[in-house]
Amino acid sequence: MKRLLIILATVMAITSCKEKNTLLSEWDTPYGIPPFEQIKMDEYIPAIKEGIQEHQKEIQAIIDNPAAPDFNNTVAALELSGLKLAKVNGVLGNLSSTERDDAMTKVDEEADALLTAHYDDIYMNKALFERVKAVYDKDQSGLTREQQMVLKKLYQSFTRNGVNLPEDQQQQLKEINQKLTDAQQKFSKNLLAQSNAFKEQFGIPVSSYSDEMTSCTDRERRKEMFLAYSNRGNNNDEFDNKAICLEILKLKAKKAKLLGFNNFAEYQLENKMAHDPATVDAFLDKIIAPAIKRAKEEIYDMQQIMNQDIKAGLLPAGSKIEPWDWFYYAERVRKAKFDLDENLTRPYFMMQNVRKGIFEAANMVYGIKVEPIADAPKYNPEVEVFKVSDADGSLLGIFMTDYFPRSTKRGGAWMNNIRDQYIDANGKEIRPIIVNVGNMTPPTDSLPALFTIDQVETVFHEFGHALHGLLTKCTYPSVSGTSVARDFVETFSQFNENWGFQPEILAKYAKHYKTGEVIPDSLVTKINNSAKFNQGFMTTELTAASILDMKWHELTEEQLQNVNVEEFEKKVCKEMGLIDEIIPRYRTTYFNHIFNSGYSAGYYGYLWAEVLEKDAFEYFKQNGIYNKEIAEKFRKTFLERGGSEEPMVLYEMFRGAQPDPGALLRSRGLE
Repeated sequence: MKRLLIILATVMAITSCKEKNTLLSEWDTPYGIPPFEQIKMDEYIPAIKEGIQEHQKEIQAIIDNPAAPDFNNTVAALELSGLKLAKVNGVLGNLSSTERDDAMTKVDEEADALLTAHYDDIYMNKALFERVKAVYDKDQSGLTREQQMVLKKLYQSFTRNGVNLPEDQQQQLKEINQKLTDAQQKFSKNLLAQSNAFKEQFGIPVSSYSDEMTSCTDRERRKEMFLAYSNRGNNNDEFDNKAICLEILKLKAKKAKLLGFNNFAEYQLENKMAHDPATVDAFLDKIIAPAIKRAKEEIYDMQQIMNQDIKAGLLPAGSKIEPWDWFYYAERVRKAKFDLDENLTRPYFMMQNVRKGIFEAANMVYGIKVEPIADAPKYNPEVEVFKVSDADGSLLGIFMTDYFPRSTKRGGAWMNNIRDQYIDANGKEIRPIIVNVGNMTPPTDSLPALFTIDQVETVFHEFGHALHGLLTKCTYPSVSGTSVARDFVETFSQFNENWGFQPEILAKYAKHYKTGEVIPDSLVTKINNSAKFNQGFMTTELTAASILDMKWHELTEEQLQNVNVEEFEKKVCKEMGLIDEIIPRYRTTYFNHIFNSGYSAGYYGYLWAEVLEKDAFEYFKQNGIYNKEIAEKFRKTFLERGGSEEPMVLYEMFRGAQPDPGALLRSRGLE
């Protein structure tokens, strides 16, 4: 009896513990938004562990199913497994990049290690793979196209994660994956520390670097800022990333070799649109030469302005344009050529108005409506929450914005899924929760948040990702929304940038923060006339970073043994013909995209996708950019279908032809 009472007490204690864990309970909140304010830091790891345990049981049930493997009892069952874990990880994944204090860093590191081991166990499980393979090897004609794509993606997840390796090599791969997780965490931690140190040194966040470099008249200060910015992670101090970068690269190369590839770029590109490194290299080679040629013309124009400063005695004789001069003198050239001054445009781009602009554009093009949700749960007071509805009033999803820099937030701008879209086991459609995160100019004591033209483009860009996630109408989570090939996903974010400066849309949102006056037509004309300005620089730095990424990941494990990070980077830049006045958009030691953000051997995807989106927008322009029929076709072909079809098949369905590679060069004025 006493033993029974002890067992009952233990069970009740465990049950009570589970009930108290906010992450594991049912959320009685508007639209199932996570109750962020109620979640305690010590709840994450128990919730992750509980989610893993439940997922393991679901996996074992699939393996133990006595029925012959078919799509429903194996593939669909796998798709709908691990939902509790996904629920917890959706919250943690967002906060680990936006609220990364010491406590969150510790939680995230432990969670990452647990999750890495968990998913390794799944995708190296031979018994589970045998069931998937049995379905894959059958006649698939009875499956929908979406089901065929889900099955293909799942099969590749197993083969690309070592299921066919012998047990000893699987163990090696697991060790590599854990070491990669640890190294990537360290890279991210170092970069955040360096970015915060930059702010302490100069009084501005890293996200305001280009703004400050554009307006700063003190050349020595510009030089100091440039050197500090471009050497983040490269100062031979406790936050130096050179050794971590090499460790990550070596581990990736070793992983690729173990899986039968010559280098990590080959492994990474196998299931992308480009498919192989040679295709990417040839693609980038065609862009870098005309970009540098235009950049040299831009240097000439800037030098003429600098020469005026030399004559005025503001600079020593013989001064030449240096990397720390580019933003400043480019802005002066823009003022001279186009009479465009961002001090005149920014008052029309108050954050709240720009956000209204992305909503107005989506309404004009796709018919959707966005409205604020009062008193919605938030993970930070700066976050704002919105309900997104279709034209018929049906719910499309929940959208959050988090636009301003914090010391706990990593740099850049991005879109997160807190909850994916899919159809659950009961046939109920689960609509997504999407977040747009940024590091735009914050408000001050005297001014509201007023955005630059580039920041306006960034807001439209990230909302393009959000639309991809919000408008999706798939059955299975692995192909819904932005779950597409990495070199396809930026198509829709970049496509959405095209609407930001259309006169009809500007008239709806670009209003002076003081007077409410709509931006004058004369200023709109100047903005659009200058759209191709400085594209030599912008295309060169982007392409240079893409080439640097590829060259790092084309190295074999053996070639990486005696590499010096700085020397290799210099060699790559010299071979591509990069001029001294420009550095890659991201140098190696702060290239977060490729060392901790999923774009390894994939940063070229921005340019690759730009070919698609510029060609698509030319199609819009040929048929009227507000053509409802074309917009509906774009929505149904791309935004609703996610990864449920091969990217080029979808593109040809929409366009009626393959994309014209010249569309990118035309759009940037580089032909």
